[in-house]
Amino acid sequence: MTIYHFVGIKGSGMSALAQILHDMDYQVQGSDVEKYFFTQKALDDANIKILPFQKENIGGDMHVIAGNAFPDTHEEIVAAKELGLPVTRYHKFLGDFMQEFTSVAVTGAHGKTSTTGLLAHVIRGAKPTSYLIGDGTGKGEVDANYFVFEACEYRRHFLSYYPDYAIMTNIDFDHPDYFANIDDVFSAFQEMAMQVKKGIIACGDDEQLQKIQARVPVVFYGFAEENDFQARNVAHDENGTSFDVFVRNEFYASFKIPTYGDHNILNALSVIALCHYEELDTAIVQERLQTFEGVKRRFSEKKVGGQILVDDYAHHPTEITATLDSARQKYPNKDIVAVFQPHTFTRTQTFLSEFAESLQLADKVYLCEIFGSARENHGKLSIHDLETKIDGCEIIDERDTTALLHHEDSVLIFMGAGDIQKFQQSYESVLNEQVAE
Repeated sequence: MTIYHFVGIKGSGMSALAQILHDMDYQVQGSDVEKYFFTQKALDDANIKILPFQKENIGGDMHVIAGNAFPDTHEEIVAAKELGLPVTRYHKFLGDFMQEFTSVAVTGAHGKTSTTGLLAHVIRGAKPTSYLIGDGTGKGEVDANYFVFEACEYRRHFLSYYPDYAIMTNIDFDHPDYFANIDDVFSAFQEMAMQVKKGIIACGDDEQLQKIQARVPVVFYGFAEENDFQARNVAHDENGTSFDVFVRNEFYASFKIPTYGDHNILNALSVIALCHYEELDTAIVQERLQTFEGVKRRFSEKKVGGQILVDDYAHHPTEITATLDSARQKYPNKDIVAVFQPHTFTRTQTFLSEFAESLQLADKVYLCEIFGSARENHGKLSIHDLETKIDGCEIIDERDTTALLHHEDSVLIFMGAGDIQKFQQSYESVLNEQVAE
């Protein structure tokens, strides 16, 4: 029996794909560095074998799936090729895999993971659905009708996909280590749009997406009246957000979501539009939207004493603004404290002023050292370059997070795409020590 061996199995997409194949009764194993990542909990729970990187892992009847972060010179990839074993890159394997289903790619500069998770949750209420979410969550159903997956634009990886549908949440300049400018990003999305087979659900409030061209119908959603699907009569209460949906200016139905912020309304609108297009039961969509519990690292809350601790993946100025906006709507009477770890030197350098502007929406800002990635572990600037642009800002060290104790009855948001969780864990240890005393 063929063993599917994942090189870099702790990567968020790789972990999710491994879970999907495991659920579908394939033999699955993988390798990675020995450092713990939050994505491996699901692998451990499924008893999927994780080995340390070494060429001796390769052999027998094996199909190697290689993570995009690892070069062709990686010892396991070299060993597989020397043995004549098939080696397929993650995005290529995924592109072939999805052809068996009605596939929905969720893409955009921001909101991909949350929207993918929400769409998977809603559609599963109506039809068997397999899904791959960028927070490392994957589920395979043997009799699935739909396959919902997150499609990342980085290095144009999503051009390996020819989905039936695409949800496009927005187009924004990010990944400055690869894309030259916003026009370069748009060209990637435009090329992706031409590969969609049935229809595109695009945010019409996004200036860039208004220009998208396709061979299939493009259905727009948003707050503006020109959209095919429009949200009106938005209201908030302690349980979330409610709104009415109008389809081409005719009332369709009312919906409620347990989250806050305009970006979450837009995410829900895209899901509503896709389900309407596929003629799924409106009552099921209404019920499932209300029971969605979120995805990992997207405004994940924990109450400790009088403080609310939030873990969030926001690592771009647009995302930081959206996260702080959600916190203000949900907790209008509390101070909002941002604890931010910039992700990659190139992104920090490119958006230095925009980071400062978005972070100053918080009542207090703490900065952590810049997190370098596997691709880039040093740069010309330091965290002090950002510090000087933010009034009253302080730099915090994971070994001493006691300064956060001063913010009683506040919301503390730990934001970043690196290892910001270790700062939250350090602070929780401080709180636990206080309780013990």
